[in-house]
Amino acid sequence: MADVPELLGGRYEVGDLLGRGGMAEVHRGFDTRLGRPVAIKMLRSDLARDATFLSRFRREAQSAAALNHAAVVAVYDHGEDHVHTESGGAKINIPYIVMEYVDGHTLREILSERGQLEPMEAVRITENVLDALAYSHRQGIVHRDIKPANVMIGADGAVKVMDFGIARAMADANATVTATQAVIGTAQYLSPEQAQGHSVDARSDLYSAGCMLFELLTGRPPFLGDSPVAIAYQHVGQPPVPPSRYAEAVSEDLDAVVLHALEKPREERYQDAAEFRADLQAVRLGRPVSVAARSSAAAVAGAAGAVLAAGAAGATEALPAGSLSDRTAAMEAPVRRGAVPPPPPDDDGPLTRRERLEEEERPGRGPAAWILLTIAVLAALGLLGYGLVTYFGQEEVPKVTVPSVVGTPEDVARVKLVQAGFTVEAVVAADDTVPEGQVVSQNPDGDTQATKGSTVRITVSGGPNNVEVPDLTGRTLDEAKQLLGDLGLTLGTVTQTDDPDTEKGQVISSDPGSGVGVKPGTRINVEVASGKVVVPNVVGMTQNDAQRALADANLQVETEYRQTGSVPEGQVIEQDPKGRAKADVGSTVKIVIAQKAAPTVTPTTVTPTPSDTPTGSPTPSGTPTG
Repeated sequence: MADVPELLGGRYEVGDLLGRGGMAEVHRGFDTRLGRPVAIKMLRSDLARDATFLSRFRREAQSAAALNHAAVVAVYDHGEDHVHTESGGAKINIPYIVMEYVDGHTLREILSERGQLEPMEAVRITENVLDALAYSHRQGIVHRDIKPANVMIGADGAVKVMDFGIARAMADANATVTATQAVIGTAQYLSPEQAQGHSVDARSDLYSAGCMLFELLTGRPPFLGDSPVAIAYQHVGQPPVPPSRYAEAVSEDLDAVVLHALEKPREERYQDAAEFRADLQAVRLGRPVSVAARSSAAAVAGAAGAVLAAGAAGATEALPAGSLSDRTAAMEAPVRRGAVPPPPPDDDGPLTRRERLEEEERPGRGPAAWILLTIAVLAALGLLGYGLVTYFGQEEVPKVTVPSVVGTPEDVARVKLVQAGFTVEAVVAADDTVPEGQVVSQNPDGDTQATKGSTVRITVSGGPNNVEVPDLTGRTLDEAKQLLGDLGLTLGTVTQTDDPDTEKGQVISSDPGSGVGVKPGTRINVEVASGKVVVPNVVGMTQNDAQRALADANLQVETEYRQTGSVPEGQVIEQDPKGRAKADVGSTVKIVIAQKAAPTVTPTTVTPTPSDTPTGSPTPSGTPTG
């Protein structure tokens, strides 16, 4: 990888390498603005100059950013930055995607360690994967690469589907794989239609999910081979065996669900993720699965019995003349649903699951038959191609110039393309820069040559992605404004509210609330703590109740006692500030507590005791008498 700047996009620190894929590297990262760990996917520097890979990587960012689901790894941001190459120091433009960092392991890592999972654990994980697929399919996006390496299991057990890197809108899914193109997707999980280069839809993801469930239950994918081509042939023509052949803990109903998901014709397998999930839920709850699933199991059982019977009868016989065409005809005929034929006469009796598996895989029987079948299929395809050329002749369909419609309103684009002789398919995708209703991209590109009457697929802007309102609680106004601005939102009306539990100037709540999805530019109104609190009226309360009420309002208490005989002892007779007045949070309220008055002392009157001794006459004064 080239030398990455210290802050990618001026915001993201790039850390250790977490993994490397076919076209990108994933690093641990850190969002310096929001203070959270992230995962950063960057296009490999040796591919950054390749226009095809660059376009594919940008499409990944656009597709993934449109998905917002608990079972999908969230995409937070995407952009491009200039980095220096390792060689000459030249700058190249590297696109990147910033994703949710999941602390956990991929299913591939878990399978490598444990071999296989318990059936109910495998069912639970697959149900979550199907939830994610049901959501993405509703958004018009097919994953195309469901496999254990693309499913994360968090430390908390949460299931997350990642890497919609080769997903495309369903409207773009009609492009076929030509001889010069690689088949998209991992061979062991390819649907038959992918393996043959046919158009794909949501049902292709369900087939891949069935392959993954098979591996979770058994520790191995349903088909193995020496090369991707050999495996692809099996996806197209070889019926799968029930997973219980490799894991006896798998019930018959769970066998049926897996086999129904792995039906070759897409019309005969599950038609949507909800159907698939409903049958898995039935297995988990011990209820009967759908009739369609049981029918698939019966068909596979019938086909397996026929193969065993034919193998036993003809194991030592030479291949008869003309058998090649017979095998081709048999392969082209639909499998009849029915019971397992009786065992051949020399069979010793019923075989266990393991014994049947060993019988089928015995050397010298299966490979030769499949080689002959492969030759027959190739011969049939060659004859078919020759017949088509002979029938239609060599007449060439005229090509015309495709009008350039990028940047025009959808209705105008449709008119131009139809007038030029094309049919139009449109898909709506979120776009942060192109106005809603205008064409973002087209395939084929404008001013190129394309067959008249073919389809031009346009992507129409649905407007910016919804942005999740962040949790602003406890932040200052300046912090809230900065955080909202980083997400493309604006601060709306600020309302002062009394709240004893929040410091003055900090956000109490927002409207819309935290976690709500809104359009970029939306005004977010907030309530901010005023720093004031309404003083509770505690007059008449006991001292303990009054102190508790004031403490709950985040107020301090100062206590004074006053003797009184008119109020019961221990009750509050006064407070300052008075009840229902406003005071600063944390300020002091003075309360006066009634105290029993001291008893009043009554004066005592002393009366002298009478005496029997007569009282003498008064002594005359010294004044002379005449």
